[in-house]
Amino acid sequence: MKPILGITMGDICGIGPEITVKALLHKETYAMCRPVVIGSAKAVNRALQAIGRDADIHMVEDIQEAVFACGAIDVWDIPAGDPLPPYGQETAQGGKAAYEAIEAAIRLAMAGKIDAVITGPLNKAALHLAGYPYSGHTEIFAEQTGTKKYAMMLADGNLRVVHVSTHVSLREACDRVKKDRVLETIALA
Repeated sequence: MKPILGITMGDICGIGPEITVKALLHKETYAMCRPVVIGSAKAVNRALQAIGRDADIHMVEDIQEAVFACGAIDVWDIPAGDPLPPYGQETAQGGKAAYEAIEAAIRLAMAGKIDAVITGPLNKAALHLAGYPYSGHTEIFAEQTGTKKYAMMLADGNLRVVHVSTHVSLREACDRVKKDRVLETIALA
């Protein structure tokens, strides 16, 4: 069976919803996986309108209801308020919607309802406006899963990169390169 991937769009005011719907309009996507959007159905609809494309938005309340078919975007709806804020703005509403989608996707993964989570880009300022103190996805995942030691890994093909530091200035990143942290990162990798 192809894996079920829960896709969060990131900030609803950013590029994430557009990237998500564009990916889900390709048959090749469905040849590799069974995708379901975890997030605002209104944001999916708005992204479709923005790119001038049409697709059925298939609302699911249980992953087993998903149809996983190109042309029908399965959405586990996380309401983001009405009206949606405009694109390109940092808003608490956008930060809250992004966080709630990530939190729901983590719960679904931890319950074994989905096989993996794919995340769209966050706007850290919007996340902070909504009252969430995280610097990125990695820290949200760590807290929600009770993980004490963690690192971000980027992967593409055979290449894997594990970060010693994330979401800090170059000066602070250099300061964090200490033997113990490097060894811990290697062990995590």
